[in-house]
Amino acid sequence: MPLIKQCDDFETRSNMRGGEGSAKAFCAPVIEGMAFTAANRMELEPKATIGLHTHVDDEEVYAIFSGEGIFEYGGGECPALPGDVFVTHKGMSHALRNTSSTEPLVFFAVMAKK
Repeated sequence: MPLIKQCDDFETRSNMRGGEGSAKAFCAPVIEGMAFTAANRMELEPKATIGLHTHVDDEEVYAIFSGEGIFEYGGGECPALPGDVFVTHKGMSHALRNTSSTEPLVFFAVMAKK
C-alpha cells in the first residue's frame, strides 16, 4: 500500500474559489489510480475565506486542526472549531471563513471522486 506523506513545501493560493485573502497549501502527492484527488494541510490566513462553491463530481472532507471560523453549507452555517469534521458530498455547496484577525485557520482538506 502506498504511503502519502505531507510535504514541507507550500504554495500560496489567493482568492480561493472566489473567496478573499490567501491560504498556504501544503500538498501531499496524489498517486495515480486512487480515489483521492487531493490531500492537503491548509492554513487559511486571518480573515481570509474560501468562496462558496459546488462539488459537481467529487466529495471533500475538512478536518479543523486549529483556529476558529465559520463553515457555510447549502443555506446554513455553523462554527468551525478544532476537532470538527465537515463532509461535503457530491452536488453540495460549501465555503469556509476564518473569523480570527490574528491566527490562521489550519485544517486538512481531502478530496475524492465518488
